[in-house]
Amino acid sequence: MTKLDLIFLSRFLVNILSLAVLCYGCYFRISKNAVVAGSFILFGVGVFIITFLLHGVDMSMEFAFGLFAVFTMLRYRTESISIKEMTYLFLVTAIALLTSVGQMSLIELSILNGIICLIAFLIDSSVFVKRYEVQSVCYERIENITPQNQATLINDLKLRTGLNVVAVDIEHIDFLKDVAQLKVSYLAEKQTKVA
Repeated sequence: MTKLDLIFLSRFLVNILSLAVLCYGCYFRISKNAVVAGSFILFGVGVFIITFLLHGVDMSMEFAFGLFAVFTMLRYRTESISIKEMTYLFLVTAIALLTSVGQMSLIELSILNGIICLIAFLIDSSVFVKRYEVQSVCYERIENITPQNQATLINDLKLRTGLNVVAVDIEHIDFLKDVAQLKVSYLAEKQTKVA
């Protein structure tokens, strides 16, 4: 029978600290979405508690992981969730499952969770790739949205917005009003003070 003893408390502490680093140190640092970051932590806590308590029952790890995969699919299929958020949701689930039923010591679990968080931090930083920001723009010069005028469109957006525009995607075209809704990707530049 599973007991809520010192092992549970110590593993729960490792789990909650790892989730806090992943969700607030990695995800929230970039997305600034506190609601999703908090939801990830709550989801990870729920997965940890249920898996830890069910670990005493005769259940395979594959069954436990499949159970939470099904719960995740059922809950999040009604919401539009980005690939990035789905990846973080998977990492939250992985950390919670590893911490709750992993056969490693607390130090090994902490190191493994730390490695997962470090990799997420590095991938989301600008160390490997340039960081692009996205802005939605209502654009009225509709003749520039054709594929052959792509360079003209980008140059016009650079001139009018002052942003270093690198790519433009068309989200919606309204021919009645002669406007297009564009998703503009631009290279975020650091603000520098001029003395």
